[in-house]
Amino acid sequence: MARFSRGRRALAISDRSGAAFPYKEMVKEWTGAWVHISEFEPKQPQLQPHPVGADPQALQHARPARTEFPVEDILPENPFTTTAASGTLNVSFPNNAFNKGTTFVRFREVKVPVGGVAVSTLELETTLNGNINASVATITLTDATEFPTSGFILIEKMNPTTGAFENETIQYTGKAGNNLTGCTRGTSAPYRGVTPTPTTAGTHTSGAKVFGCYEATAVATTIVVGPKATQTETQYNSLTVSLVSNAASTATGGGFQCTIGPINDRG
Repeated sequence: MARFSRGRRALAISDRSGAAFPYKEMVKEWTGAWVHISEFEPKQPQLQPHPVGADPQALQHARPARTEFPVEDILPENPFTTTAASGTLNVSFPNNAFNKGTTFVRFREVKVPVGGVAVSTLELETTLNGNINASVATITLTDATEFPTSGFILIEKMNPTTGAFENETIQYTGKAGNNLTGCTRGTSAPYRGVTPTPTTAGTHTSGAKVFGCYEATAVATTIVVGPKATQTETQYNSLTVSLVSNAASTATGGGFQCTIGPINDRG
């Protein structure tokens, strides 16, 4: 049977350089080429990456989706604009998305009056005049002059034992003087077309803080977004609310970091 020589004194030609080297110093590369050990190049690891499987798709402990409770947004500086002898209040609020459904809003942190419209009118704040139980349908306020003729109010209440808020949102359908009539107790006001979880009807004492809200209407603005005049986009960067009384003058103001949000408090 034929045998191969050990090649102690033989020379070999490198497949890479074509130079002659001692046969015993030749090695085989991953490409199959015979080269001298001084020319050897290992295989680049990136040429043979480790296999990577697909990302997991399912969750082991899945939970159903939930709707997050709406929160306050900070308005631009001096967001309110009034027009003399007009009851329409314009509010600057970029990308407000209030076009998605009925929205009742509450303004807070208003710093200064605007066009003769008082801060208390913008924030719609007053107090309860008289104790009420959890079922009365007529609620008397200390001053309901600037409150809309229908809408929602929130009565602030804190549990003296736990310190937790037990606020109640109430819908009313009419107003007679300082009386709100046709009240539906323990409800909630829609915000961007979504109605939060209803509050719980409860008893409230005279002097409790009461806050009102305004129904907001989004103002559409069409802008050109392409090279052609027909390439447009509709944006909603402001809204309007209706005041009970007309403004005294045309003005812009309100101050820094006024907020807008739902009347319903998380508490």
